[in-house]
Amino acid sequence: MTTVLQDKVAVVTGGAQGIGEAIARLFVDHGARVVIGDRDGAAAELTAKGIGAEVARGFGCDVTDGDQVQALLAFAAESFGGVDVMVNNAGITRDATMRKMTEDEFDQVIAVHLRGAWLGTKHAAATMREQGRGGAIVNMSSISGKVGFFGQTNYSAAKAGVVGLTKAAAKEMARDQIRVNAIQPGLIATEMTRAMPEHIWKSKMAEIPLQRAGTVDEIANVALFLASDMSSYMTGTVLEVTGGRLM
Repeated sequence: MTTVLQDKVAVVTGGAQGIGEAIARLFVDHGARVVIGDRDGAAAELTAKGIGAEVARGFGCDVTDGDQVQALLAFAAESFGGVDVMVNNAGITRDATMRKMTEDEFDQVIAVHLRGAWLGTKHAAATMREQGRGGAIVNMSSISGKVGFFGQTNYSAAKAGVVGLTKAAAKEMARDQIRVNAIQPGLIATEMTRAMPEHIWKSKMAEIPLQRAGTVDEIANVALFLASDMSSYMTGTVLEVTGGRLM
């Protein structure tokens, strides 16, 4: 197997399960050592143990807290000798129509997705700049941030903000050879999406030209591409991984 991340160190937030776990596992398969950050530190450690103690570590981190994000990056540097890749993947949903959504539900989603991605980008870039060897930052947006979905004013706003953050940060970080890109997944088969009522699932499927949901591994493949030198002349880019949904 081609090891496109050989000897690189990656940090993946929200990595204890789902898309984040798939990214962490694929990065290790391609030669990286990975630190999994998750608000549930025990789950992060369990996932890391399942990947392999010599190549993965788990660390409890609330991405809305700058001190904790800095501690996560410091832990990665102490464990494996630096940080070359940062994947800002942590996320939550608090769906409700705007009429019913509380201010707290709006603030929680903005904090985790947008503030979390900003803190991860800010502090990872500082670490990478100090190391002087460049790096790659991958931010997780969503197709919801492109088109806006009913009942997701908080989530759509946050994910649209991640796009703006990515493009602005890419311009600031380019002089230090730090690339910043984003992924916009569409309907991905996860435990959360599989729990949707059947009529909602069918309505979403009807919008997808490829006529199927994506997999967490398909998102991980794109993250690997953006994290590696395969995308060495790409920064400020937003890649849609949607099966053609809502083009």
